[in-house]
Amino acid sequence: MAGKAAARPQATLSVRVQPRASRNEVAGLVGDQLKIKLTAPPVEGEANDACLKFLADLLDLAPSRLEILRGEHSRTKLIRITGLTQAEVTALLAKNV
Repeated sequence: MAGKAAARPQATLSVRVQPRASRNEVAGLVGDQLKIKLTAPPVEGEANDACLKFLADLLDLAPSRLEILRGEHSRTKLIRITGLTQAEVTALLAKNV
């Protein structure tokens, strides 16, 4: 009888994206949202891909561990992060804000 694999921890992160910036960077917090600036344009999902890759680099995760739950066509996005708890995400991002 095989046991179930332990569920990976998950967290969510609300972000506000500013596309076509001069460089990729964390621009701080706006309310409860993390504001990030990205060089990618908001065309054909380029900014979404850049957003996930940038956040994955900040969190030291593979981009495949991040998923946009809401906001694919909006600057405001809700991202699901698999493999980290909410506290771990908060601690890692605090180093960059």
